[in-house]
Amino acid sequence: MTAQNNSLKTPIGRFLKIGFAEGISFIVLLGIAMPLKYLAGMPTPVRIVGMLHGIFFIGYIAALSQAARTYKWSSKKVLTAFLLSFLPFGTFYLDRILQKQN
Repeated sequence: MTAQNNSLKTPIGRFLKIGFAEGISFIVLLGIAMPLKYLAGMPTPVRIVGMLHGIFFIGYIAALSQAARTYKWSSKKVLTAFLLSFLPFGTFYLDRILQKQN
């Protein structure tokens, strides 16, 4: 990844960083918090991680919108980025795609 893509000062940099945080929060939610809720009867982790994941998801959509406008992404690319956010590890896959394109 180039230094420009790694910076929070650029739209793509912000998008990649927020995408990483969103992806981690999604995996923690699915892999740790939900099993704790349903297998151990501990609902609190889902509330906490779920709230954080929701905040990261909203940030992801905002960063996606900004990156799409700045770099004039096609509707297909924007839709793909949006849909990948619903899959576990999807944002990490998207990160690899975007790195290869830059």
